Amino acid sequence: MNVLEKWYSLLIFVSVVIGIGLGRYEVVKINAEFFIVPFLVIMLYLTFLQIPLGKIKQAFKNVTFTLTTIMMNFVWTPILAWLLASVFLSEHPALWIGFIMLMVTPCTDWYLVFTGIAKGNTALSASILPVNLLLQILLLPVYLLLFTGTTGIVEMTVLVESVFIVLFIPLVLSILTKTLFKNKERIKEKVAAIMSGLPIVFLNLAIVAMFAMHGQLLLDNIDLVWIITVPIALFFITNFIIAQRIGSFLRFSYEDRASFSLTTLARNSPIALAIAMTAFPDEPLVALTLVVGPLLELPILVGITQLLLFFRGREAAFRD
Repeated sequence: MNVLEKWYSLLIFVSVVIGIGLGRYEVVKINAEFFIVPFLVIMLYLTFLQIPLGKIKQAFKNVTFTLTTIMMNFVWTPILAWLLASVFLSEHPALWIGFIMLMVTPCTDWYLVFTGIAKGNTALSASILPVNLLLQILLLPVYLLLFTGTTGIVEMTVLVESVFIVLFIPLVLSILTKTLFKNKERIKEKVAAIMSGLPIVFLNLAIVAMFAMHGQLLLDNIDLVWIITVPIALFFITNFIIAQRIGSFLRFSYEDRASFSLTTLARNSPIALAIAMTAFPDEPLVALTLVVGPLLELPILVGITQLLLFFRGREAAFRD
């Protein structure tokens, strides 16, 4: 875990504060929107460069783990997100959309860090990463139209255009770049080391720009943060319990069970936020959920890794 990843939650908070401060200057507020999409495209391009898409076949060497993870992430989790949104966010359509976007996009980066901390099977977790990425890109528009189409905020043409700009363009560019440097391993290793923290830098720059543009509106609705907190917390609690039960039922080892839990818990707020900022530029409250999400998620994942380590110790003591 590099320094930027370690302080990810704090950096997001600082970016929010800086953005709100800069938004007090009219010239910054007016021009901030022109920086959001470029920052997000660069962020995702750098992120995709670090994802081993060529290793998708490896995910299916452990068929049970892969299929169970796919079912959990792309069938059960969207249903759970819709149920929680229906109960807690039915009167707040913008928050409803942001919550759905956050919960239907499984993480493609830092869950590996937490898997390592919890002494889980990081190789197995890494193998499912490219599958999670491609499926969420393909299914996110479907989930949005299916679960949030009745809000009247989602427009199919705008959504497709946003997905194309901020997801497919960076993805294609990253594939072309990898192809260009296919046989230059030493160069790739050096570049990867340099770029490892850059996606977080550009994500935070995009957050600064967004809050410079809409900071006052979000401050006026700060009470909504507490409304978002409850369903987010319930999501993590519910899915952790279910993941542990499924892992035990399928007789996963502790290592595989820890990997399964973290793979199905961690969410991909950068990708969801990128779509929200471009597809809903006039609905900043959609992005509010996606900014609050990681502020809550990272401390929760820290607690879950410690709980998993407790389970590991207890199982080891029981075997002895």
